[in-house]
Amino acid sequence: MNRYVKKYGVDAMSAMAQGLFCTLLVGTILNTLGQQLGVVFLTKIGGFACAMVGPAMAVAIGYALKAQAMVLFSLVPVGYATNLLGGAGGPFAVYVVAIVAAEVGNLVSGKTRIDILVTPIVTLLAGIGLALLIASPIGKAASWVGGVIMWATELHPFLMGIVVAVVVGMALTLPISSAAICAGLGLTGLAGGAALAGCCAQMVGFAVLSFKDNRWGGVVSQGLGTSMLQMGNIIRKPLVWVPAILTSAITGPLATCVFKLQMNGAAVNSGMGTCGLCGPIGVWTGWVAPSEAALAGGAVALDPGFGDWMGLLLVSIVLPALICGLIGWAFRKAGWLREGDLKI
Repeated sequence: MNRYVKKYGVDAMSAMAQGLFCTLLVGTILNTLGQQLGVVFLTKIGGFACAMVGPAMAVAIGYALKAQAMVLFSLVPVGYATNLLGGAGGPFAVYVVAIVAAEVGNLVSGKTRIDILVTPIVTLLAGIGLALLIASPIGKAASWVGGVIMWATELHPFLMGIVVAVVVGMALTLPISSAAICAGLGLTGLAGGAALAGCCAQMVGFAVLSFKDNRWGGVVSQGLGTSMLQMGNIIRKPLVWVPAILTSAITGPLATCVFKLQMNGAAVNSGMGTCGLCGPIGVWTGWVAPSEAALAGGAVALDPGFGDWMGLLLVSIVLPALICGLIGWAFRKAGWLREGDLKI
């Protein structure tokens, strides 16, 4: 892999997703728990955590790019300003601006005797200055693309259920961040449900598909961790990816057309799958306390019934396990999959 692609397309984006996770995602969960349990303490903590999403993303990106200490600290206001100016598409704006600010800051860091002044000033001028120019257009563009995807999914739930589930699911297994992509595009509603279905198909699918090779340790590491662990095997033998991709192509339209599964929690949850059960938790938070983006799209709070819970369970865990397991069995019968192909 090209080192620049790895540095900016893999390391920086993955770090951004971690910043999102530690603030927006965890904050949303705590805020929802506080609201449902009547614990004001949790609600306040969740609110503070969500407010820091911009700085957390920027600092995480700077850390991944090995930014010097003064640069890293200066990225806090850069991330805050950029996320604010980027609006609904703030994460993508932060991604671009934080990379530029970190690299510019690193160029001057430690080069003068008044580094304590030069480094933060240059980093802030480069970061916030660039944010003032491009954050709003980037945010609007990302929001527009996300809106088009959600509109298309509402209009053609079967076709888009397949497309969104397959694309986002593959992004989850690739060394890029599906969570950051979903957050940047603001994927909620049916499109968010399809994205969740695709991610769960990859994680749960690989966990079941590789059980003979990895046993229960593989179930936990892939089903609750990440299917990215299979990338080495996929590179060696791309055919091993097909059962999980086919599974996402099946569960995606089932989520949109049959179960009407919507992700109305934080959009980042749409790309999390079963990682720490954040995807299903996001659906639950969207039921009881829809996110601002979901509310803007017409979502309303609801009291989930048996059918809602059953649909979530089937799409997230049961169907991916059954479908990918059956496809894997057929592949093994045909000799396309062999023992050791999925060993991690």
